[in-house]
Amino acid sequence: MQVWPGQAYPLGATYDGAGTNFAVYSEAARRIELCLLHDDGSETAVELRETDAFVRHAYLPGVMPGQRYGFRVHGPYAPERGQRCNSAKLLLDPYARAICGSVDWNESVYGYHFGHPDSRNDLDSAPHTMTSVVVNPYFDWGDDRPPRTDYHRTVIYEAHVKGLTMLHPELPKELRGTYAGLAHPAVISHLTELGVTALELMPVHQFVHDNRLADMGLSNYWGYNTIGFFAPHNSYASWGDRGEQVLEFKQAVKALHQAGIEVILDVVYNHTAEGNHLGPTLSFRGLDNASYYRLAADRRYYTDTTGTGNSLLMRSPHVLQLIMDSLRYWVTEMHVDGFRFDLAATLARQFHEVDRLSSFFDLVQQDPVVSQVKLIAEPWDVGEGGYQVGNFPPLWTEWNGKYRDTVRDLWRGEPRTLAEFASRLTGSSDLYQDDGRRPLASINFATCHDGFTLHDLVSYNEKHNEANGEGNRDGESYNRSWNCGAEGETDDPEVLALRERQMRNFIATLMLSQGVPMLSHGDEFARTQRGNNNAYCQDNELSWVHWPKAGSEQEGSLLAFTQQMVWLRRDHPVFRRRRFFHGRPVEGTHDELSDIAWFTPRGEEMTQRDWQAAHARALTVFLNGHAISEPGPRGERIFDDSFLLMFNASAQGLDFTVPVNHGRQWEVVVDTGRPEGVPPGQGPKVAAGERVRLTGRSLAVLRRPA
Repeated sequence: MQVWPGQAYPLGATYDGAGTNFAVYSEAARRIELCLLHDDGSETAVELRETDAFVRHAYLPGVMPGQRYGFRVHGPYAPERGQRCNSAKLLLDPYARAICGSVDWNESVYGYHFGHPDSRNDLDSAPHTMTSVVVNPYFDWGDDRPPRTDYHRTVIYEAHVKGLTMLHPELPKELRGTYAGLAHPAVISHLTELGVTALELMPVHQFVHDNRLADMGLSNYWGYNTIGFFAPHNSYASWGDRGEQVLEFKQAVKALHQAGIEVILDVVYNHTAEGNHLGPTLSFRGLDNASYYRLAADRRYYTDTTGTGNSLLMRSPHVLQLIMDSLRYWVTEMHVDGFRFDLAATLARQFHEVDRLSSFFDLVQQDPVVSQVKLIAEPWDVGEGGYQVGNFPPLWTEWNGKYRDTVRDLWRGEPRTLAEFASRLTGSSDLYQDDGRRPLASINFATCHDGFTLHDLVSYNEKHNEANGEGNRDGESYNRSWNCGAEGETDDPEVLALRERQMRNFIATLMLSQGVPMLSHGDEFARTQRGNNNAYCQDNELSWVHWPKAGSEQEGSLLAFTQQMVWLRRDHPVFRRRRFFHGRPVEGTHDELSDIAWFTPRGEEMTQRDWQAAHARALTVFLNGHAISEPGPRGERIFDDSFLLMFNASAQGLDFTVPVNHGRQWEVVVDTGRPEGVPPGQGPKVAAGERVRLTGRSLAVLRRPA
């Protein structure tokens, strides 16, 4: 075999049409072998003799796409000093573009012998672990272009590749649970009809099903256990894992883009699947443990702010390079449109505390590629001071956990909620305005993958996670949920009617709020997990979306209402403003009315006493479509219809008086108290000073034409 010196950059395995360049970083290694793996179980070892700035490299002519490979690192094994090199362990390339196979959790994949954590294990892990794959980077993208949907026009749909497609009746069985399933016309048609503009995929970076779950007959269904930051997860591919997963993912992105749908990836750069000091040696640990991970004062152990056993070392230049290279790769080569960063507060822990000026944010801010896509933070982790909602830099948007909590509190009837709710409804200026951000920094959601589904939020007071095998101890115990009078499944018609109304309330509130709305997959069908609020390990029908039959009552009611609310939002810029409300008339207009006004159900302007009243659970909001302060794309004034939003979160029906001096004639366009909905153009007409009757726990939207 010919071995040429090759290049130190780019890292990973780079195929150029005639051969492959291999490059891997390790400061700890004394010697590194590249192992080419053959289908008969044998391997060919090639020492990487060339070194530049701790990067070992070589070019091998004739090595083609589909070739499996790994690294063996010869170096110090001294856990007490944070060094864990062991040439018996076949290691994944941190920059592998594809990964083949899975880990079978044989003792050989660990650095110690079971029962003796201080021992050294020299068993060969190659037959029992995953392998890296050389991929062909060439793909015909044709005329693919990123949709680049502005945030104020964005509607996000959070989904799991397998969960969304596994039970779809129109998908061929071989495409269910795969990237190709996402690209199927039946799935794309549903998303476009719903009004979705961005599909936010739960983790598709190559992840590992950890040993503990495998022993329990479960799996890491959600996928927040990454081992390959460049590789699409191989089990979501319908036709192979020797690089086919890369092509299939690209084809899915291309098909979604053709439908005008952006692809956002939920990414996990805060930790890896290698876990704590008792975890397996799969890649980073064996290459250069101390360069990749935050180690404790006793360097045998790991600092963990993620709850998973380890945290990546965010002040290491090589960790930062890995993350930035990965992000750029997914944008430039895989054509994704943005990222949602899991436990993003950990990325800001350059030393101990969370620092919004850490090196990671500096790098993102100046990067000409990454800074131009959607960047969404999950603004918390499990470490001290980890709850950072509202504290990320101006380039970022955030999952607004305070929005979720406040909206849940309002509709379950918590006292003294109105003032907080008003802030969340109007874009959370208390969180974002001071640092120069806009309402669109707030990603609003009532439910997501983590916690109850929408159906379960209104059906359970308590979590029911027995299927997870942890005695119902896992998962959040304080969910701000309300079962509407019966725990779980019931045939009580009054309870069922209230639950359906509450689900409509949550959907409507979400679409009427300033910011960016996010739906969780299957909520438009009232998907249930039977009270399990932590279904991370349930890769089965408990978590998969059960698609209703076309034309069925289940498909028709809530789905039609959700579509109606999404399209109401998309048709009216007053619900998706790019600037915060002023609370006064807008300069340069002839309209003397404020851009927003707040009223009691009696039609009187809210006073401080009204806001603070513990029993107050109802209000009316006036949105002035003639007082939108931001200009259109060509600098033109934006005019819209005006709206009255009437919220009745009390248990009793209430009469709402239409405020005087804010419009003579109004039409009811939404009423969540009506299961049959309000047909377009057929809503009741109401004049100023007249009353509108709202059912207990319902909302109504009244429109006045521009």
